[in-house]
Amino acid sequence: QVQLVESGGGLVQAGDSLRLACAASGRTFSSYNTGWFRQAPGKEREFVAGISWSGGMTYYGDSVKGRFTISRDDAKNTVYLQMNSLKPEDTAVYYCAADIRGSPWMDLRQGGFRSWGQGTQVTVSS
Repeated sequence: QVQLVESGGGLVQAGDSLRLACAASGRTFSSYNTGWFRQAPGKEREFVAGISWSGGMTYYGDSVKGRFTISRDDAKNTVYLQMNSLKPEDTAVYYCAADIRGSPWMDLRQGGFRSWGQGTQVTVSS
């Protein structure tokens, strides 16, 4: 099983940038679809971004389009989430996820990933 560990969260001000990283051990990301989700207190878990196993396709939630960028570095077995122009409503625990290629992205976007990290807190102040 692939093990995922997120890092890079912290406290920033509105308008700042932050870069999250998700390092995998076990199975390489080269054969996995990966993504980022977030969950704020009292709210449902929300799809943020996803990237295909090949790196050729990316997907974004409507609330982060144009501000966040997902990427991956298979040599480092790591997926990244570059977050720019952060807003207070971006405050949440951010989770990375991975799943072997083949699952429909519609299912993955809804939380169908089978491997999850523990999460990293991102707090954006006004």
